[in-house]
Amino acid sequence: MSKLNMLFAFLRFITIFSILVLLINPKFNQTTFTTEKPNLVIAVDNSNSIKHLNQTEKVKALVETITDNTALKNKFNLEFYTFGETFKASDSLTFLENKSNINEAFIQLSQIYKTSNSPTVLISDGNQTLGNDYEFASSIYKQPIYPVILGDTITYVDLKIQQLNVNKYAYLKNKFPVEAIVVYSGNGNVTSKFVVKKGNTVVFSKNVVFSKNNNSTIINFNLPTSRVGVSVYKATLIPIDNEKNKVNNSKNFAVEVIDQKTNIAIVSTFSHPDLGSLKKAIESNERSTVSFLDPKEIISKINDFQLVILYQPNNKFKELLVLLNAENKNRLIIEGSKTDLNFLNENNKTFDHEITDQTENYQAELNINYSPFLIDDINFESFPPLKSNYGSVVFAVPFQTILYKNVNGISIKEPLLATLETNGRREAVLFGENIWKWRSQNFLNSKSFTQFDDFFGKIVQYLASNKKRSRLNVDYESFYNGSGNITIKAEFFDKNYVFDARESLQIKLIDKVSKEEKNLPLILKNNNYQVDLSSLIPSEYSFTVSSTNENLSKSGSFQILQYNVEQQFLNANYSKMQQLATNSNGNSYFIDNSDDLLNDLLNDNRYQAIQKSHNNSLPLIDWEYLLGIIALSLTVEWFLRKYSGLV
Repeated sequence: MSKLNMLFAFLRFITIFSILVLLINPKFNQTTFTTEKPNLVIAVDNSNSIKHLNQTEKVKALVETITDNTALKNKFNLEFYTFGETFKASDSLTFLENKSNINEAFIQLSQIYKTSNSPTVLISDGNQTLGNDYEFASSIYKQPIYPVILGDTITYVDLKIQQLNVNKYAYLKNKFPVEAIVVYSGNGNVTSKFVVKKGNTVVFSKNVVFSKNNNSTIINFNLPTSRVGVSVYKATLIPIDNEKNKVNNSKNFAVEVIDQKTNIAIVSTFSHPDLGSLKKAIESNERSTVSFLDPKEIISKINDFQLVILYQPNNKFKELLVLLNAENKNRLIIEGSKTDLNFLNENNKTFDHEITDQTENYQAELNINYSPFLIDDINFESFPPLKSNYGSVVFAVPFQTILYKNVNGISIKEPLLATLETNGRREAVLFGENIWKWRSQNFLNSKSFTQFDDFFGKIVQYLASNKKRSRLNVDYESFYNGSGNITIKAEFFDKNYVFDARESLQIKLIDKVSKEEKNLPLILKNNNYQVDLSSLIPSEYSFTVSSTNENLSKSGSFQILQYNVEQQFLNANYSKMQQLATNSNGNSYFIDNSDDLLNDLLNDNRYQAIQKSHNNSLPLIDWEYLLGIIALSLTVEWFLRKYSGLV
């Protein structure tokens, strides 16, 4: 056999052998090794109290020391977070946040570091102003915690207004109650005076005496109201000699004085959980009061109420409906399984409900184009379905839908909650019962009833008023506390009262004290325009919200009260931070002894890198080089045969 034929045979053998190997497709094991370092989580308090305690430079220096420490970087993966009112991954420090929520930081970290080995350094003064107590956070966050304590632990003599309890609203020519809790830190006996001023006028004063054992007192008093509008007061506990922190001796508070209360009647012939939920939701606004009446009782009292809620009306409501129609009174009708639809269709002139003698459960879907007033999406899709009478509804007058019916995730574009205006009268219809479940679900979602109560309160406010509908609606409060978020919301509608997301809205702000002007854009967010004014200093402001493309505007005014909760502390909360460390098998340190922290972390044998092996079973068909060998052998054989004239 010639050498050339031997070469051809060898190339053919390689090709066939490789193809057979691919057909058999054997597998082989591949082992890879990786080294996994533990995480070192550094959570830094970014609230204003750190600046108030003059610790900002020390904190920045410690963060820089940790960042630049080569030994730490070799042993750990460094992860930096900041927290104040919010929690975020960052090493950028401003110390401008007006609240601190230490417990929320641990809740968030527990979601991120569930299984990994992640000792955590907490750099804070331990003074929390928002959220649940963090002392036992180790029950949810299963990592060793190393608090670095900022500020003094020395107890100074201090007088402080711990808390002021006052209603948001009061009524003209009446008195409203105020409760003040004042406390004292110190060992001796001291005497001070508690004074409340309105402007430069003293409206209340009382001498208070404290001792080591009698270190707190509650002061209750009433203040009169003389004019409609916002009244601002300043409460002061007169400082004693050599008192270090005088900021916490004063607090501002305000009430909005209104001329009358809105009276609402809920009329029903039977008991239902909805009734209690409606009362609680409506009366969460102190300007409203609710009375339960049966259809006969209300007849003689009809003029005492600005709004009547008819809960699942039946033939016993006939005289009431006749009177409401004759008086052209605003109303809210709530349907349910016990509603007499025959009676309602005969005595109600605004809509007709098809009668099928069947019920259906409908979930809610928000109509973002609803125009009469501003509605926030409070996560309606998460709410349980309402029980409703099955059948279509035909309206005899123009109406607007707030919530559509939704069945199994499919919107059927029929109203579940709608409003209408006819002949100067306002009316709303809720086609479903068990709204009490919505209020309960809202509490499960947000740990508060506030969102649901505000939603229902807006419906009541709309129905109890006869103001003309506007294309530009602005939602704001008469006054804000300086430590809270300040957001003004607005809605803009076209001439057909359909929400218009194309418009540009601007707000012009004027500080009534300094006369400084600001112009800011409102940002489109969900189904409304918003502007965040949390950076404004405490003062009185007037504003005008105007549209860019059309000549529409709305004006108003509000006040921001002076108060910074982060400036109420004199020293660190040493005992709570130390207890947190003990509960989590960590250790606590003062900021000046941070070198001990670094040494302990580096020498702790609990935090070692782990080498992990990964075994992969790989089929030979995934080995791309084998395909290359087949292609190469066939190509070489073809070229040699071509060159030799055999092809």
